[in-house]
Amino acid sequence: MLAAGEVTTLSADILRLDQMLRLYGPEANPARGKLLQFAERKTNDLFPQSPKDVHIDNESTYEVLQQVEYLMLELRPPDPRRQWFLQQALLHAAKIGNTHWLLGQEAGQGTPKAFVALVVFWLCLLFASFGLFAPHNLISGLTLVMCAIAVAGAVEMILELEQPFGGVLHISPLPMHQTVYYLNQSNGPI
Repeated sequence: MLAAGEVTTLSADILRLDQMLRLYGPEANPARGKLLQFAERKTNDLFPQSPKDVHIDNESTYEVLQQVEYLMLELRPPDPRRQWFLQQALLHAAKIGNTHWLLGQEAGQGTPKAFVALVVFWLCLLFASFGLFAPHNLISGLTLVMCAIAVAGAVEMILELEQPFGGVLHISPLPMHQTVYYLNQSNGPI
């Protein structure tokens, strides 16, 4: 699950961006407020209540990130220290944007249906040949059924990994939830 690392990276970059904006000073509080809004929306997009409602590349959420960037570009650092904090913040915002697009690009990729059909056909022929040459008794029949169930489960798990945000095996929402919690705690009333 490649996307799991990207979700963790996304949450870490959001926290680092917030830290850079906090170190910049109170002039960056509007950008921090928008960053909190972005983190909440991105968390809701990736980990909604229903797995069918996942919106990996939601444009309105990305627009909130762009508003954060615009608010940062309006800042005028009075000294080199704040200029460095602003440059670092802009770099982290760019990394967050890159991760947004990377998650969107990976979402459409999966195992080709023709390949899955070929593997299933091949497995059916394989187990049919086992059935033809196996002795006809209860033990060999149960063994073939159990093996077929195990192989079918393996194929299902491979297909399940194609849905990292909405399947039975899914990415943990904990990093993003912790990020939102931390931002809420550190921002307080803005």
